[in-house]
Amino acid sequence: MRILGAALVTIAMLFAAIFGVAAISNVLFDGSQAVAPLITVLVLLLLYVYRRFVSHRPWSGLGMTLTWRALPQALLGMAVGLAALLAGNAVSVWAGAATWQPAAIESPLMLPLAIVLIMLRASFPEELLFRGHLYDTLSDRLSPRAVLAITTLSFGAIHILSSSPASGIAEKILYVVQATALGLLCGAARARTGAVWMAVGVHTSIYLSSGAFPTQEINYAVQLTLQTAALVLASVLVLRFPGGRGRVSGTGVEEPGNSRYR
Repeated sequence: MRILGAALVTIAMLFAAIFGVAAISNVLFDGSQAVAPLITVLVLLLLYVYRRFVSHRPWSGLGMTLTWRALPQALLGMAVGLAALLAGNAVSVWAGAATWQPAAIESPLMLPLAIVLIMLRASFPEELLFRGHLYDTLSDRLSPRAVLAITTLSFGAIHILSSSPASGIAEKILYVVQATALGLLCGAARARTGAVWMAVGVHTSIYLSSGAFPTQEINYAVQLTLQTAALVLASVLVLRFPGGRGRVSGTGVEEPGNSRYR
């Protein structure tokens, strides 16, 4: 029950931040999406209050310590995520399940700003909750494999409520499965680096993929299946890649983890 409670609290904080930003937007800004990055501020506030006064866990356990590795890890995560998604989409196009479309990002000069906004609006707060807070909370009670499984499944579960091009029950299920595979790759990134930055990069890549390398689905079920397979393969490669830093323990100390997932 404590494990289920930890997952539900994490999900509740995410939705509280989402609805909080929506309320602020509706009341003060006539529904403008310009305030969407405020979700990061609300998530940080909720995490501070919960970890300070309820769970009494150290802030360092979130794995977001600012070091020289942070930016390279985020960029690596974006590269790994984009590689997996583009591979899945390329096979989808080859199989006739999708077609390439013109990039939605009109100018390359807008790309850095788009990345920052994506991170503040979605990938950073969500990774801070699932691969930061929940990952850390469960690590004291469960094995690394179990932590990876629960954070992945809980992340995938929230996408039952997400909007997508999926139509029909089969496609909607496949969409949740694809989101779960993305969560698996994000979890693998956290496990191998001991920080959330690579996971944030991986999460950002799914938005960059749809903006910079968009496709038009013809058979969305096939495309989702191929994307899922590519994300799972990337997860396995990340977990088995030598030289990982392991996970961050509850005390904030990095622990070796090269062979934990083999």
